Amino acid sequence: MPKILIIEDEAAIRRVLVKILTEENDTYEVTEAEDGLEGTELIKDKDFDLVLCDIKMPKMDGVEVLESIKKIKPETPIVMISGHGDIDTAVNTMRMGAFDYISKPPDLNRLLNTVRIALDRKELVVENTRLKKKVSKNYQMIGESEEVVHIKDMIEKVAPTEARVLITGPNGTGKELVAHWLHQKSDRNKGPMIEVNCAAIPSELIESELFGHVKGAFTNANKDRAGKFEAANKGTIFLDEVGDMSLSAQAKVLRALQENKVQRVGSDKDIKVNVRVVAATNKDLKKEIEEGNFREDLYHRLAVILIKVPPLNERRDDIPLLVEYFSKKIADEHGTAHKKFSDKALKKLKEYDWTGNIRELRNVVERLIILGGAEVSEKDVKLFASK
Repeated sequence: MPKILIIEDEAAIRRVLVKILTEENDTYEVTEAEDGLEGTELIKDKDFDLVLCDIKMPKMDGVEVLESIKKIKPETPIVMISGHGDIDTAVNTMRMGAFDYISKPPDLNRLLNTVRIALDRKELVVENTRLKKKVSKNYQMIGESEEVVHIKDMIEKVAPTEARVLITGPNGTGKELVAHWLHQKSDRNKGPMIEVNCAAIPSELIESELFGHVKGAFTNANKDRAGKFEAANKGTIFLDEVGDMSLSAQAKVLRALQENKVQRVGSDKDIKVNVRVVAATNKDLKKEIEEGNFREDLYHRLAVILIKVPPLNERRDDIPLLVEYFSKKIADEHGTAHKKFSDKALKKLKEYDWTGNIRELRNVVERLIILGGAEVSEKDVKLFASK
């Protein structure tokens, strides 16, 4: 349930705001503060999804409250409430980080629209923060083979540019890893990295997922919702398994790339976006184009730079390094001691046909750690890593 704090010294205005918010949406939890000092104390003790704050108040005015909240809870959106003579100050607060401002007396539609957009943005900020923390911890590129060194060199050259990148390779080879490295080493790394698995989303929902929708656009569209392109603004959107995207969605993605604009499903309003697109596929897109399943014009938009990720069978010399990395990571996850693999065990693992690539290798290493001896032996590999 979204939590909204109203900081306003005029009781009549507070009553109007509470009435508008609670009558429109009974899922809002609204808290009131009579002045800036009380509001700031509440912010310290409780998390709010949105703050509505008057500008002129006793004890602590709205500008001071804004500065304080930005230090305490910088991710919390703040909408300023301005009187007739406070418009210039309200505009200035937006330069200081306020999300928006509304004038007294509050207009119902303007207020509700601002609240909905601000809450959507807060949700995206929280999700983006979560994803950034996940990236820094879970994504490392392991390997010293010629193939991996070439990919690392490509990333170093391409990441700082705005060029779109298409990553190809079989399932389980680490295409997602390459995408995250491109983002982390780019000038957009302070912005969001938004992932979309195009193969996992039903064709009838992919457009809503990518571009968002407005309330009433289709059954169960109960509120306006921002799409992934909006969420990725000033950052990177990763279109994984882009070859599985419907032709209708492909046309809209092409328009977004050409014009840097999107339209939510059910709306004709353009929304500007500033997004770098990185895509990945395990399909032969040129063959898909010949068969009429993929747009050639979209392919050329996406494939400015091509990075091919090889299967594990083509980089077997990296297997010992990958086993060491997975062994430590899995031991930490299970809270157990790190196990060594004997030279003969590693040699045996290098001989296998890794049709499932790195993903399969990780599963095998986990199995050997659980079932193998204190040092994983060649015998353990033959027993527990059988194909």
